[in-house]
Amino acid sequence: MSIVTTSTVSSTPMINKRAVVDWMGIAPFLIFALLFLIFPTVYLVAGAFLTPDGSFTLKNITDLFTPKIMSAYLISIEISVASALGGAIIGFYLAWALVLGGLPTWVRHAFLTFSGVASNFAGVPLAFSFIATLGRQGLVTILLAHFGFKLYDTGFNLLSFFGLTITYMYFQIPLMVLIITPALDGMKKEWREAASILGATNGQYWRMVALPILWPSLLGTTLLLFANSFGAIATAIALTGSTLNIVPIVLYAQIRGDVLHNANLGYALALGMIVITGISNVIYILMRMRAERWQK
Repeated sequence: MSIVTTSTVSSTPMINKRAVVDWMGIAPFLIFALLFLIFPTVYLVAGAFLTPDGSFTLKNITDLFTPKIMSAYLISIEISVASALGGAIIGFYLAWALVLGGLPTWVRHAFLTFSGVASNFAGVPLAFSFIATLGRQGLVTILLAHFGFKLYDTGFNLLSFFGLTITYMYFQIPLMVLIITPALDGMKKEWREAASILGATNGQYWRMVALPILWPSLLGTTLLLFANSFGAIATAIALTGSTLNIVPIVLYAQIRGDVLHNANLGYALALGMIVITGISNVIYILMRMRAERWQK
């Protein structure tokens, strides 16, 4: 009995020590999340319900429903929906070509590597790249003019709704490729074989088998793309300045602007963005869980 007791007692400190080591491994992430995500979010949520002198108010929330701010939310949602749908459709067909199109393996590896880089290429560098490419004096614009096609005579304007949408699609498309590729990899060959044995055509297989299985992943990823573009601010400011009335630019003007300076209204604008992107991310997580259940 004494041996068993000694063994039990000596094992307890080892378990505690292992738990401490495990927690120390994730401690940097937890600290980073608290300092740069949780605490700032709590601060701005609280600020949305306060006046500059610290008194409780609902005026900042009611001001969100003024025509100018509602218009900014509407334009931001339209741009986010357009870039998300464009990125989802093009990205899906690119991923389909990589996974099921019979392309060489090296093409897939090279494209996925590029997608990993391009999906994180945003902000001022991305805006400068598009200005240098499709601006009025951009490389592509000048080359097209040499062939007699004047791009800006068609009504195209990079500093517009359409221009910002295609700029966002630069990082939306590769992000879609990265996320949807594992879902396409999870499509089992047995499903196609079973459909063929039962006499289904390729179109019927995709319409009745493949797309219903992929639908949660497609919808969830599209919502993730929507949230990704809805919160983008650096690219929009660097590309359009204040010419386009979208929520991130209005928020920036309220917090840092010289004329429209109302930090608490800016906090309320940020709260509205958190609610919209939060709903999108929650639906994405639910769709992702459903898709994983289908593919097990």
